[in-house]
This record gives sequence, structure tokens and C-alpha cells, in this order.
Amino acid sequence: MTNAALLNGSKRLLLGTENGRTLSYGEHLDLHGPLQLPHHKGLGSWRAQLLQELETSGLTGKGGGGFSTAIKLGANSHGLRKPVMVVNIMEGEPAARKDSVLACFSPHLILDGAEVIATLVHAHSITVAIARDNPAAVASLERAVLERRGRRTSPFTISIATPPNRYVAGEESALAHWLDGQLALPTFRLHKPAKLPVGTRGAVIDNAETCADVALVARRGGAWFHQGGRNGAPGTTLVTISGAVEDDGVFEVPLGAPLSEIVALAGPSTTLTGFLLGGYGGTFVGPEALSAAYSPAGLKAIGGNVGAGVIIVLDQSVCPVAEVARITRWMANESAGQCGPCVFGLPALADEIETLAKSKGRRSDLMASIEHHLEAVDGRGACAHPDGVARMIRSALNVFRHDVDQHLAGRPCGAHGAQSVMNLPPNAEGLEWK
Repeated sequence: MTNAALLNGSKRLLLGTENGRTLSYGEHLDLHGPLQLPHHKGLGSWRAQLLQELETSGLTGKGGGGFSTAIKLGANSHGLRKPVMVVNIMEGEPAARKDSVLACFSPHLILDGAEVIATLVHAHSITVAIARDNPAAVASLERAVLERRGRRTSPFTISIATPPNRYVAGEESALAHWLDGQLALPTFRLHKPAKLPVGTRGAVIDNAETCADVALVARRGGAWFHQGGRNGAPGTTLVTISGAVEDDGVFEVPLGAPLSEIVALAGPSTTLTGFLLGGYGGTFVGPEALSAAYSPAGLKAIGGNVGAGVIIVLDQSVCPVAEVARITRWMANESAGQCGPCVFGLPALADEIETLAKSKGRRSDLMASIEHHLEAVDGRGACAHPDGVARMIRSALNVFRHDVDQHLAGRPCGAHGAQSVMNLPPNAEGLEWK
């Protein structure tokens, strides 16, 4: 059996969607079976059992933070006032499409997980937050909610909210702010998970893929879920692969599988120079990373991270320094404009990386200035946005050191003017936060 067959045989989250259709509620139940939620009398024991199953599963949040789901939900399972359960399908990372694919093809698995979490934390209601410029996902979830309402199966009121599509608007505190009638701007939180207010209630916010995973654990148990992974990693995961590949898209793979097997699913170029892992606030790694296990632990060992489930493939057809300049400028324009590191530091870094890409800077002057600004933004922002940009730049300067040296010497590669493989939508004007 081929590696591709091994990986493609692992479908759980995307089970039944191979024909490219959205699963109806009836088709969803035929595949996964009914969801058993407890009556009030057995709620206490059910909660304890589910938290144990989640701990056994090893499930961590799939929105980028990677925090233990059992610990997060356990911390929110007690409170004097019922919270709002929020499903986060914002997916502000332009290179990520996994939550959108899940929402479009298997929306009921997301809603099942939302109902499980809402029951666990004794929630008042469920709100599904989807970026307003993602009409396919919005329409899919609206149909799914109507299906469930028609069958009168949901014990919760489920509503759809459509916040603005900004890179940082999907961060938990920014999303809670918007749902509370404020601007979709993030705030610094020293300790997570922290209580996030929405009106007079708190908000329990989980990523769409995390919700779908919780639905699987509730049906099949933690041990079953964990066995879907490899090399000790738990379960399957969705990953968006793009860049220098023949078949970009979203793939469901066992967490812990070698990066080489996962990238192979998309038909990568034969002249690979590196990868960006985790998204535009992630980490660049070199081709030697192909032997690493695609898991938090496996990628941490090589300086990478799973992040938002993104793998962008670079090859010799593009200039890595130019690509980093494009990302840095885009990320600078996505700033919420709340603090100095974003308002001043990120634009300054974008200017300097662009100077590097154009081979117009002297080595000592330019590199010293870049390092100065990296130190000035790293760890000093109101949110983690500038930290992600600094991490991305530092990793690029290390992985593509030869290319950087060539640019500093005035000898950029022949691909420095090539078309980008990055999916960076325009964001220079008309930033929307309301």
C-alpha cells in the first residue's frame, strides 16, 4: 500500500465527503450514528466521564494554540452563570482552508461538537462565528442549523454571527469583543484559558475542527480517537497544503505522520528549498524537515510548529527573501494598531525586509537594523501578532541564510522577480473591525 493510500484511509473528520457534497443531517447520522447527550439527572457523571475521555484522547485545540482541550473545558465546566458557547470558524489565516472545508462539507460534525461542549460547560446558547466574506461556509452552517431545527434535535439555540475578516479578528479575545458589540481587536492575556465576557455572560470559544474532534470523542471514546495518530501523536488532523505543489488543498492525515508523506499528497516540486509551517506567523524550515513527524512534539524538535495546520511549499522557482518581504508587509498591514510594536515596529521591519529583497542594503547596517526591530517587537505587543511575525522572519533568515547573503552582496537569485506562491489577499486599505 502506498503512503498516499495509508494517509487517505485515515478519514474521520471528512468521512463521507469524498463525492464533494455537503453531508445532510440524515447522511451525517448514517455515517456517525446519533449523538447521545445526557438528561439532567445523569449530567454530573457524564461530564466527569467525558472529561476523562478527552484527557485520554490527547486532543489539543486545532486553532493554533494547541492547548489541552480537557484542561480548557474542565476549567470552564463550573460557573455561577451560564456561558455562551462559541464556535470559531473565522480562519483569518489566508493560507488555511481547513475549517472552511469542514464547515462546507461536514457542518453537522462541528455542530455536534458544539452541543457536546455546550452541555459540558452548561452553556446558555451556541453562536457560530464565520467571517462575513466566506459565504459558502455561512450558507452551509445556516442550512445545517435549519435542518436540526426542523427535526427539533438540538437542546440549544444556535445562531450564526459574521464578524469582519481580519487576520487577528479570529483571536479569542478579539472575537469575544466583537460579539460583545465592540471592535474585533485582541487584548493581552497573560494566562490562558481566561474568562472572556460577552454581555453579562462568559464565552467558551473553540475552533471548528476542535469541536468536530470533540464530537468524535463523545461517540467513540478517547482511546479510539488517539489511535488515529502515529508516533505517539493523537488522532487525525486537517492540513492545508499550498505553494509549489500540483494539487493544493485540504487533507486529513494522521497526526505524527512524517512530513514527507503528508507533503507528497499534494504533488510537490522536485526542487524544494523549504517550507513555511503553521501559517504566516509560523516558522520556515528547510528540506531536511521532511523526515520530521508532523506533530507538535515532532516539529518543535526542528524549530517548527503545527499552528493553524498550514504547510506552504517553496522551491527554486521563487525567491524566499522576496516571499518573506511580501508576508511581512501583509502582516504589518493586518495590525490592529493598538500598540507600538505593531504600529511602528512591523512597518519598519517590512521596509527593511523589502530593502533586503531588492538588494539595496549593506550587510552590517541592514542586518543590525533588522535585528534591532525584531527585538523591539518580540514579546512586547498587546497580542501575539508581532511575535508571530518576528518568529517567521527569524526562521527565514536562518533557513535561507545563503539567499540572504547573496541579496546583501547585491547578487539576488534569478527568481527574485518571480510570481509569489503565497495566497495574500489585498489588505492595504479599508480595514474593517466592526
